[in-house]
Amino acid sequence: MDKSKKKFEEIVSKDNSCENDIVVSNDIKYVCDICHEVFTLASSLIAHRNTLHNDRRNFACDNCEKRFEFRSHLSRHQISAHKGCKDFLCDRCGKKFVKKSSFFTHQKLAHKDRDDFSCNKCEKKFENKSTLLKHKKIFHEVFRDYLCEKCAKRFETKHSLIKHIKTVHEGQKDFAFKILKDYLCNNCGKKFANKRNLVLHMTTAHEGHKDYACGKCEQKFVKKSDLIRHQRTVHGCRKDYACDGCEKKFGRNSHLFFHQRTVHEGRKDYTCDKCEKKFGRKWDLLMHRRTIHEGRKDYSCDKCEQKFVKKWDLIRHQKTVHESQKDIACHKCEKKFGTISNFWKHHRIIHEGRKDYTCNKCEKKFGQKSHLLSHQTAIHEGSKNFTCVKCEKKFGTKSDLSRHQKTIHEGQKDFACDKCEKQFGRKLTLLLHHKTVHENRKDYTCVNCEKTFGHKSTLISHQKAVHDGRKDYACDNCDKKFGQKFRLLLHQRTVHKGQKDFACDMCEKKFGQKPHLLSHQKTVHEGRKDYACDTCEMKFGSKSNLLKHQKIIHEGCKNFACDKCEKKFGQKTNLFRHQIAVHKGYNG
Repeated sequence: MDKSKKKFEEIVSKDNSCENDIVVSNDIKYVCDICHEVFTLASSLIAHRNTLHNDRRNFACDNCEKRFEFRSHLSRHQISAHKGCKDFLCDRCGKKFVKKSSFFTHQKLAHKDRDDFSCNKCEKKFENKSTLLKHKKIFHEVFRDYLCEKCAKRFETKHSLIKHIKTVHEGQKDFAFKILKDYLCNNCGKKFANKRNLVLHMTTAHEGHKDYACGKCEQKFVKKSDLIRHQRTVHGCRKDYACDGCEKKFGRNSHLFFHQRTVHEGRKDYTCDKCEKKFGRKWDLLMHRRTIHEGRKDYSCDKCEQKFVKKWDLIRHQKTVHESQKDIACHKCEKKFGTISNFWKHHRIIHEGRKDYTCNKCEKKFGQKSHLLSHQTAIHEGSKNFTCVKCEKKFGTKSDLSRHQKTIHEGQKDFACDKCEKQFGRKLTLLLHHKTVHENRKDYTCVNCEKTFGHKSTLISHQKAVHDGRKDYACDNCDKKFGQKFRLLLHQRTVHKGQKDFACDMCEKKFGQKPHLLSHQKTVHEGRKDYACDTCEMKFGSKSNLLKHQKIIHEGCKNFACDKCEKKFGQKTNLFRHQIAVHKGYNG
């Protein structure tokens, strides 16, 4: 039996589980698995494939020997067909399919009452593709008078036919020629290659006709096909075009093509004649010229007088800032966004966990390029250009300054812990608190001393201060140096400012640090001494006192020398006591 016929009958037999059993007549139909056109004869299907699809499928599946033209299509096939993923859902009966071709075949046979072919101009529906095309040609003036003699495909303009022949049949992928643009818009002077594009431009740009509105976000479109693509890629989160170079996915084939050309091929074909900067798209070059060399910002907001280069930027600004519209909702966490780009940025970083930007100095990764640049400026270059007007504290990024003002000066802490009700200004800080305090997780281990930490930053700070001996933070009051910034701040607050914010509720004694208060309560009021010396069995209330005892008593360390008599002491307090008693006062 012919393979196409056998394959078709297998698909039909699998579809017999629907509500209404399908009766397959002797009038067998053959479906093209590339464009889904239906044929009554197997020979017609073969001829169709040989002429239109010109089999260049060099990538074969190891499991079923099916062949593909692109490696990305082979990968998608292997994931869906051989790993059991059924991504194609029939919205009529709920049945799922592994392959797109099976899905289309099922719809054509099981739901014959469904009109699959709708005109995107007048919404009239047709039974098959050929009738739809005839309708378009007759009623909507889409004349395709230029015929390719090699594959019988028709084109609306002569230059489209020439480009098709050069790129498809002659293999000139880089072919380009100057398109004659004879149709001039009288309103803005823009030129077009054909009359249809000029009419479309005038209708949308100057008359503002956008008749197709999205029911989910109210964004409007000129063509129904643009609306469908928007709903599929934005609200359906579908990205059907995968790059075989880096596996990045795109919602539109044109976006994939541009990505491959600029990122993997490194092509930047448009050069600025004033500064020789290169661009991947002509539009980017025009925007660069207008903003950098001409200094133009033609679109001004009538509410705040802020100016913009592009009209779309003005509309987005007005919608998100002045109208507070956030119409695009994430289907996974229901967070709303004012722009599509912000939605995709959120989806890529939060739900896909992607961090594509790596710092070349410390290998820290970021989800956004702006965050990487801010990190490099603030951390590695030491620039802190943003100053708080209330406390004069400086920050490396504007977002850090805003966060500081919101949490410290305005007291805004929107993230509360559900276990201890402690509140935080950032969600990330809450998650770290939950992980380290309530789950007692310390995932970062020092390779030198095996000490564990809850935060990676704390581990790095520990390694620098303890094992590398670095003390990068100097007190400007007494020149004392510290290995960690928080220790410097603590020193300045408790020693120089005399702040003691932690009071004991039993004896009202005050402490500069909370751990000192807890240690005091544990040893003095509870009488606990949990740390025993393994040499003399003497017990202590804190680990620091035990270590101090071992170093002074058993190791004989005396690091504090009197500058009057050169007598040495193990503790600074004993030195002060000696100077007061023996030398009649403390010599600072």
